[in-house]
Parts: sequence; structure tokens; C-alpha cells
Amino acid sequence: MNAKIEDVQNFWENNPLFTGESQFEANSRAFFEEHRKVYLEDVFAGKFEDNKFIPNLENKVCLDLGCGVGFWTVEIQKRRKTGEFFSADLTKAAIDATKKRLDFYDLHSHLSQQNAEKLNFETACFDFVNCQGVIHHTVNPNKAIEEIARVLKKGGEASISVYYKNFFLRNWKSFGKIGKLLSKRGAKLEGRGREDIFKEDNTDEITRLYDGKDNPIGISYSKRELFDALTPYFEIERTFLYFFPARSLPFKIPKFFHRILAKYFGFMIHANLIKK
Repeated sequence: MNAKIEDVQNFWENNPLFTGESQFEANSRAFFEEHRKVYLEDVFAGKFEDNKFIPNLENKVCLDLGCGVGFWTVEIQKRRKTGEFFSADLTKAAIDATKKRLDFYDLHSHLSQQNAEKLNFETACFDFVNCQGVIHHTVNPNKAIEEIARVLKKGGEASISVYYKNFFLRNWKSFGKIGKLLSKRGAKLEGRGREDIFKEDNTDEITRLYDGKDNPIGISYSKRELFDALTPYFEIERTFLYFFPARSLPFKIPKFFHRILAKYFGFMIHANLIKK
């Protein structure tokens, strides 16, 4: 599918993150609390090591790019004493959700609707940019990376995560039959039309389907592909894997085993970066 930025915007405007999965009314306090619980217990395998994602931000001007329903905008400000804070997203739905989430916690951010591939912020105006699970949904991810570098001051830091071509995706021809068997046993991701994701043979489709059956773009990266995209602009301080979607399995797994799977077989790769 040759998606356009308008297709991406329309999908996320009509399918904000976590809607269709939550049992609660979108943008209610219960909705945000459930979303946070899922992130902490599933995305971070029950242990959110914030020092791996968030540097010291005291008096730093920060941007949460692709803020979605406001998880990172709120968590960063709760966990760090920051300077001026900004949040931006392609959709009005995300800006409205983030505003509501901030209000619940008596926090503030300068909110704006923006295209990550063409930001209207001035050059070199931020000390830190947080961009979690965003550029793999853009039409031109390299342009979004270039824009992150442009708006960062020299020596500024960025925290970026994208979908990763992990061991299972790289070897899905061998694991596909196991996926179909798990699907028969009840493995699935609830809501957003993803119930048959384990039956999919095409790994590119698995990545796309994770955010919904009508999601126009979902790209996964190898380490080399990510490094090649980042190194023209950044020094890479560290990378690590995380996120193994245990909630999709038809049985519970021990927490320690969940953390092992996330650490070594994660479906997300994170990079801590310093602008050259």
C-alpha cells in the first residue's frame, strides 16, 4: 500500500491509541489508568526502568513528539523535573487526549498538532526529544529523523523507539505454524481488528496489523537499518530491546520469564542518542 500522510492522519484520528482495546470510555480517568497499567505490566514487563529511557532533564526544554494519548508526556514530567515542556502529534484526537490526561494530573505542556516530517518548531530549540513508537508509522521515517535532529540543539539528547525485526519475525517461516496453533488456543490481541494476527504469514503485515487492521503503515527495523538511519545525525549512546506482548498469549507467563523475553526477544528497539 502506497500510503500518504493523509491516510496516516485519518487512521490515527479515527483510531487513537488504545481505543478499541480498553473497556473504559476513551479519555476518561479509568481509560488512562488502564492504559498506564498495560504499559507498565506488558510493554515494560512489570518493571519500567525510567533511567534507560529518560535522561536528567532539569531545566531542559523538552518535546514529546507523537504524544498519542499522553503516556510519555505525563510520565516524563512526573518522573523528572523538566524545564519548558512541549507535546506534538499529527492528530487533533491525540492532542485532545493528552490535554485531558495532563489535566487529571495537574500537569502542563504546550500542545500542538504537527507532522513529524515537517515540524514548525525553530531549528535547535530543544534540549531533549522523546519519540516513542512514532517514526515507524510515518510515510518518510528518515525525514522525521532529520527533523528531530534539526530541532535539537547540538549535543541535545533524543530517546527513540521503533518496531524491531526480532528473532521471531526474522524466523517467522519456522514459527508461523506455532503462531497458528496459539491462535487456535486463543492467542490474540483484543480490539482494533487484530484478533487473527497470529495467523498472518507475512511479517510486514504482522507489524502493520499490531495497531489495527486499517493501519496504513507499520515498519519494523533491523539494527543495521536503524543505525544507518540515525548515524548521519546522532551519536548512539546505547540501544536495547523491550516489549514482548504477553497479554496476547492464551496463558499467563511468570514475570521473570516475561522480562527475559522482552530483554532478548523484544519487538521494540530503543536508542538513546546525542546530536552530533
